[in-house]
Amino acid sequence: MPNIKEQLYSLCITYVQNRMQAAEDAFRAAEQASNDDTKSSAGDKYETGRAMMQQEKDRNTIQLNEAGKLMVTLNLIGTKNTADVAETGSLVITDNGRFYLAISAGTLVVDGVSYFAVSAASPIGMKLKGLKVGNGFELNGKGYKIIQII
Repeated sequence: MPNIKEQLYSLCITYVQNRMQAAEDAFRAAEQASNDDTKSSAGDKYETGRAMMQQEKDRNTIQLNEAGKLMVTLNLIGTKNTADVAETGSLVITDNGRFYLAISAGTLVVDGVSYFAVSAASPIGMKLKGLKVGNGFELNGKGYKIIQII
């Protein structure tokens, strides 16, 4: 049975792969729509449609590149290491939530328990980094105390 950090890491990988697949699918759909659009007597309409499809392809390319960056970040994270201080790859249990310092992937559920995958560059990630068990911090008027770091 994989440890909790391995399971969270795997869910983050799946999250990024799904984002990449969605961006690739949308890019191909926009490309196909652009290729299928034949020039009609309304030349301006044709050119506008092609420009819109190009913008859509550009947006999807950016999304694909961003997902690629997330994958690079994940590739730098270990799942076996433990530390005395919260750092990238740590699972930080607080009195107000469980945070996996990796990438911003939202809520991940493992065995019915919710964890928040957050980037170390996010506001809460920056607050968590470098803290130890027993340390506390405040974010948006809410207090947090670190109970455990895995």
